[in-house]
Amino acid sequence: MKKTAIYASFAAALMLTACNSSSTETEAAETVTANENTAASAEGETYNVVAEKSSVTWNGKKVTGEHNGEIALESGSLTVAGDQLTGGTLVMDMKSISNKDLTNAEDNGKLVGHLKSDDFFGVEKYPTATFEITGVSPIAGAAAGQPNYNVAGALTIKDKTNPVTFPATVNVADGVVTAQADVTVDRTKYDIRYGSNSFFDNLGDKAINDEFTVTFDVTAQK
Repeated sequence: MKKTAIYASFAAALMLTACNSSSTETEAAETVTANENTAASAEGETYNVVAEKSSVTWNGKKVTGEHNGEIALESGSLTVAGDQLTGGTLVMDMKSISNKDLTNAEDNGKLVGHLKSDDFFGVEKYPTATFEITGVSPIAGAAAGQPNYNVAGALTIKDKTNPVTFPATVNVADGVVTAQADVTVDRTKYDIRYGSNSFFDNLGDKAINDEFTVTFDVTAQK
């Protein structure tokens, strides 16, 4: 029972997906596009995501440890005008969520099963999560290999949509676009409150971080 409780507490931290949906961050997302006058546009060429060359990974932490895993991209596209990213949409297959650090098959299955349950992602009712780019602005003077765009977007999980902003490293060359980004997600913005010190007292070492990280590594081509 103790082991099961620990896995359950970890599970909530692994929610994909989350956003900074406070009014401050909403303003920040708007400022990114307003200041740079580079709101994401439907104009440009469409590059389709190559699923086998792309990945979405997650990492969630608590006081006593962490877990990580993957979520498959179901579909997606990026829009490019010239050599500049202008928009895009990514659809994630929540039924594919997996854990990569638990080597014991029984423990792994319990954690993944809990993540898929109605306690968390409810993948039977909500089989996909979606990220849509709403604004982009180039980062002036970005060094090679370092983030060269600020991206604003809308992340939808369990039919709840919140804004999110993050730096991304994007390269456009020879008909191929690659994009990498680490996105910090606040699970409580999607009513995923299990084990959150923000809502429950006296959790001790069973408390899990409200924020977790989702890493996108996307390849798209014409």
